[in-house]
Amino acid sequence: MATSSTEISDLLRERILSGEIRPGERLQQIPLSESLGVSRTPLREALAILTNEGLLIYEPNRGYTVRSFSLDDVLAAFDVRARLEALACGLAARRGLSSATRRVLAECVVRGDRILSRGTLDPNDLGPYRQMNVEFHDAIIQAANNRYVTDFVRQCHNVPLASDRIFVWEDYEVIKRSHDDHRRIAEALSERDGERAEYLMREHVYFAGQVLKHSLDQGLQQKRAKFNMAAVEVL
Repeated sequence: MATSSTEISDLLRERILSGEIRPGERLQQIPLSESLGVSRTPLREALAILTNEGLLIYEPNRGYTVRSFSLDDVLAAFDVRARLEALACGLAARRGLSSATRRVLAECVVRGDRILSRGTLDPNDLGPYRQMNVEFHDAIIQAANNRYVTDFVRQCHNVPLASDRIFVWEDYEVIKRSHDDHRRIAEALSERDGERAEYLMREHVYFAGQVLKHSLDQGLQQKRAKFNMAAVEVL
């Protein structure tokens, strides 16, 4: 159980970035402290941390609300994230990967292969695949060993739909292509081919942004179609 403000903020951050706590949702301290089983003092400190990170908005007499981001905000975050994570690949390749980092990346590829080996997407596999993806990207960021890259990438991930916790878990071929990127990126890094690793990572993150945009556009079109059908029925 989380007890410190850091542990509580980590827990809430993960829930926000994964979409479990949705944009626009109000976080009331008393019900939240009861549901988490934590005292209100570290909870207040955790909420302040997330507000400083830009994930929450605080309004006097109204409390905390999860920040909403426009599609333009999300795509802009993907654009910056693609360039920064590509830079991280270049830095990591030039430094050379430690044996521990090589092992983490290799294990992530194996775990992804295992999940996708069925040839179909199981909703129960989304959580494990998401965790694998987070570990893969985090390992590369850490291998870059540049705190500015780390800090700025984290800011991009604080735009929830642009984080590496979010997946459009619908199309097997899309996820397979994305995971094949993981394999190629890991190989390029192991060979210290920074230029290729940078290109692959930039395209990998950019592609994820385009998949999300297409999914959101389709959802909006479906809502408009339902609205138009309802209007016709009323007429």
